[in-house]
Amino acid sequence: MDNTSYTPEEPIAAIATALAPSALGIIRVSGKNCVELISKIFSRPKALLEAGGNTIVYGWIKDQNKKIDEVLVSVFRAPKSFTGEEMAEISCHGGTAVISAVFDLILKSGFRKAERGEFTFRAYINGKTDLTKAEAVREIIEGRTVLSAAKAAGRLAGNVYKEIAAIKKSIIDTLAEIEVEIEYPEDEETIADSFNRNKLVEAISRLETLAASWKSEKLYQEGARIVLCGKTNAGKSSLFNSLLKEERAIVSDIEGTTRDWIESWVSFDGLPARLFDTAGLRSTDDYVELKGLESTRELSGEADIVLYLADSSDDVKAIDREFLVSCKEPLIFIWNKIDLCTNAADDQTGTAACPPALPDDIKKLIPDFKGEVKISARTGSGIGALTELVKSILLQGTSSDREQAGLGSARQKAYVQAALESVRHSLVAADDNYTLDAVVQDLEDALDALGEVTGEVTPDDVLESIFSHFCVGK
Repeated sequence: MDNTSYTPEEPIAAIATALAPSALGIIRVSGKNCVELISKIFSRPKALLEAGGNTIVYGWIKDQNKKIDEVLVSVFRAPKSFTGEEMAEISCHGGTAVISAVFDLILKSGFRKAERGEFTFRAYINGKTDLTKAEAVREIIEGRTVLSAAKAAGRLAGNVYKEIAAIKKSIIDTLAEIEVEIEYPEDEETIADSFNRNKLVEAISRLETLAASWKSEKLYQEGARIVLCGKTNAGKSSLFNSLLKEERAIVSDIEGTTRDWIESWVSFDGLPARLFDTAGLRSTDDYVELKGLESTRELSGEADIVLYLADSSDDVKAIDREFLVSCKEPLIFIWNKIDLCTNAADDQTGTAACPPALPDDIKKLIPDFKGEVKISARTGSGIGALTELVKSILLQGTSSDREQAGLGSARQKAYVQAALESVRHSLVAADDNYTLDAVVQDLEDALDALGEVTGEVTPDDVLESIFSHFCVGK
């Protein structure tokens, strides 16, 4: 959004739903006199102009005497609206031609097209939201799982804002105490004992927790990168389909069926991940298959976790060992097809005995071995245990409590970290017997950094970066 040419309260409009055939389409407008402007193309102008806030008026959108579409107009009066301005939402039929015709007519009636994120930007500048809540709006829209959207909803409800406010209060209370000491000093020779440190120690603890939350929150927003590897016919494509709960990858007994990687988003108990199904490892002279094997090794080198599959009725071969010892990423070894084997060999049925475990000598050679799981991709047995193990590894050392305030962006993390360093330094300055003015400067720097998180002192270039990534109509 170009803030240099931005005009507050200027009437804006945007199609707020996907421009695709559907039951309904919504066009959102906001700005000074926007209801009055809509009334000029509405079949019941008097009813619309007299409508109170949070009410709906039925009628037709008309181009002079020509009826365009039968609609419902939801009216929102300032300041009790999303943007804090006068607003309206026109609900029309969801045909693309109809929506476009209504929208074009609205633009001819005195509105301009809204920029990306401009509705949320107006909510921000009108004091209806802070930056943590504004960023959470986009996170909810882009959330890939119910849990990732729920975490963003917590930020939208204000849990980060409230936590920041509580931390700022501890710092401000301490600042007030120091200011009194500066004005009315009892002993100018001592600094470290001239104020109560407890609130700053508490602020440091809460800032540390908040800063650490970004690790898991980033995973829930951006997703992990998980790569399936293994020999041909180990069942990678079957596991890929099982985790996706749909038939995406071709499954066949013919070796080399998967010659290139395919990917899809999948949920590991609420944690989103990009899952890659790769070409099976084997010796081959086929050029296309060799390129696929090259891609397999490249993808595994960029993975957050590698899931290495082996047929539970077979032994670990040299080609398995070669990959396992060379893989430096976190690796889970998976024995697949346990439904086709027994605990002991059965000569009468011809079923094979399942291996008890991956040999210890191989485990020791795997650089980052995270455990082994026995599954059946065909029946689903063991998939739950695999999902739990993957999630626990990815979230190791983080809190997964959805009620806990968690940061929603790298921008927020940077400023919280800056505030943390400033508060820490204030105590160091006091211990080293610097003047109280130096301690005050550190604490004021911390407050400035926390103000950047919520948007109280955010410069225009940061606002541009935040709201330009929103969709149009939000």
